[in-house]
Parts: sequence; structure tokens; C-alpha cells
Amino acid sequence: EALTRRAVAATVDRLGLRHESMEVSILFTDDTEMAALNRRWRGKDGPTNVLSFPADDAVLPAEGPRPIGDIVLAAETVARECAEQLKPMSDHATHLLVHGLLHLFGHDHRDDAEADAMEALEIEILSTLGIGNPYDRRQ
Repeated sequence: EALTRRAVAATVDRLGLRHESMEVSILFTDDTEMAALNRRWRGKDGPTNVLSFPADDAVLPAEGPRPIGDIVLAAETVARECAEQLKPMSDHATHLLVHGLLHLFGHDHRDDAEADAMEALEIEILSTLGIGNPYDRRQ
């Protein structure tokens, strides 16, 4: 929970937003459930490490925090990636949370320019948390 709160706070702070005014739902699940979600919502077979589902603006509460969406992480896939990439679980999970949050705020990586901008933002946010560049293969 502390790791998640730090990732959310660092991301919304960097984006200049007030995190007290919003909420995000985060689910850690297994590969079977993630594969089902990936198939249903993206038409892709197999699990992925993270999925983001932005909230529907038409269903905003009259008062209280504004829901921005849901993030789902596949714990088994994340653990496997950590072992393959020799990364600490806390660093990789934080990176995926930041990545998912940026998607909820409209960032994407459909083309090279978007991917470069999103990766730069991720690297910047992670550095404020003491986490190195997740895209640097030398680490």
C-alpha cells in the first residue's frame, strides 16, 4: 500500500494535480484473470503486466474524490519480468503503476514521439522516488 501511495503521489505531483481530489482503484491479480481482461478489452491473447481503464466522465460523483480509473497488475507476470530483468519487485511494480497512471491521465505510446515523451515522464517521476531508468538495459 505504501509503495502504491508513493507512486500515485509522485505521478500526480509531477502532473501538477491535487491527489486529494481523486481516487484510483488498483488490483493485483493473477495471470489467468489478466489474460481474460486482456482478451476482452484489447483483443490480445495472454496476460500483460499492466492494464489501465480510465473512468467514464459521465459517472462522476456529486461530491468527494473524482474517480480517475482502474489499474490492474498481473502479479505473476510482474514477478517473472523482475526475475528475467534482474529488477527489484518494488521498482518494477512502481514503474508499472506510474505507467498505468499516465495512461489514465491521457498519455499513450501509439507512435514513437508519444512513446518517447511518455518514457521521459516515467523516468523523471521514478527518479524522484530513487528508482533508476527502467528502460536502461545496462541496469
